[in-house]
Amino acid sequence: MSIYFSVGGCSLGKVLVAQSAFGVCAILMGDDETLLMNELKAIFTRETLLENHGLLKPHLGQVSHFIDSPMDKIAFPLDIQGTLFQLSVWQALRDIPFGETLSYRDMARKIHRPDAVRAVANACASNHLAVVIPCHRIIRTDGTPSGYRWGIDRKRQLLANEARCLYDA
Repeated sequence: MSIYFSVGGCSLGKVLVAQSAFGVCAILMGDDETLLMNELKAIFTRETLLENHGLLKPHLGQVSHFIDSPMDKIAFPLDIQGTLFQLSVWQALRDIPFGETLSYRDMARKIHRPDAVRAVANACASNHLAVVIPCHRIIRTDGTPSGYRWGIDRKRQLLANEARCLYDA
């Protein structure tokens, strides 16, 4: 199977968008294009990776805009792949209302697995779809931001962008 990808800029650095035949399968953020491409290769070890900026330019634009204006909607299909547990966590993350946060413990309770706090954290860390599966909305029980696959500073900025958009609305 072929995976098409492209890298562009956004207010948080670089963003890589990848698409399978079924939809966008990865949105990765970072500071270095080469590292993002290496991360994509590590995720999709058996697929053929092909750069196609023309195909993905509209998606890159939507993701970049969504990072800064997260009240807008993403209007492209997603190809979300994971274990049943990961899928349940990721769906619950997508159900968190815009501008709100939950603790890892609250998320474990929400999916009816109260003892699975560490597994929830691992599911968040395994997410390949930054911002559209909003792992940045998961915080520590004490209300402080904790680790984030794409960096704690990005997590703080994403939460600040959501707070700003709510305030402006």
